[in-house]
Amino acid sequence: MKVLYVGPTLPDAKDYAGDIRVRGPAVQGDIFRAVEKGATVIGLVDGGFEYTAPVWHKEILYALSAGTRVLGAASMGALRAAECHSFGMTGVGGIFEEYRDGMRIDDSDVAQIHGPAELGWLPLSEPLVNIEATLGLLHERQCISSVEASHLEEVARAIFFKDRTWRSILVHASLLENGRSASIANAMQSCHVNRKRADAIALLDVMSRLDAKSPAPRPDWQFQHTSLWNEMRKHHPMAKEPGDLS
Repeated sequence: MKVLYVGPTLPDAKDYAGDIRVRGPAVQGDIFRAVEKGATVIGLVDGGFEYTAPVWHKEILYALSAGTRVLGAASMGALRAAECHSFGMTGVGGIFEEYRDGMRIDDSDVAQIHGPAELGWLPLSEPLVNIEATLGLLHERQCISSVEASHLEEVARAIFFKDRTWRSILVHASLLENGRSASIANAMQSCHVNRKRADAIALLDVMSRLDAKSPAPRPDWQFQHTSLWNEMRKHHPMAKEPGDLS
């Protein structure tokens, strides 16, 4: 069984999923339960992190120790893959590579607020990784100058991730000349780059080529059943199956 946890990064994941079971953003306990339910390949893209306990590294280690392949990309998945790749978790995409190599260190670079599943995980903010890539393309196409690109990126970084939208960036871009905000906004519509989406699709492609019936090689380390782990298991009983969106 293959399971993917995703939300606003790729709201139309079912169109790419094939035999992969698509579920909403993962929270603490979801990966543990997926392994107990028989998942042999788990993909992590999106995860809760503010009002719910996030996916715990320990449950990823548990999955890996059980012979489950765990892959991550784009958002929470890229963060956890960068943190756990030395233990056997597989990272996919450029965002993961940047975190793994220390080129990117701030979790909020991929953070994004969004609506619920009933509204199609409607994005309500713009992640910095997409903003940087879009500004780069705008500059490459000579829609903005290097000075404007640097200023807009600096402004974007200074805005709290929940409030980070193209509108808020342009409102706070005090160094732009009169009339430039409107023209940049128009150019952005045709040059928008969504790195997170691209990495999530790449992850699905990798998952689709894995054999769900072939267990991953067992790691050369031993999983430790600590008191915190045992406590987590008590709070996440098997009866609580995460909602299946497939």
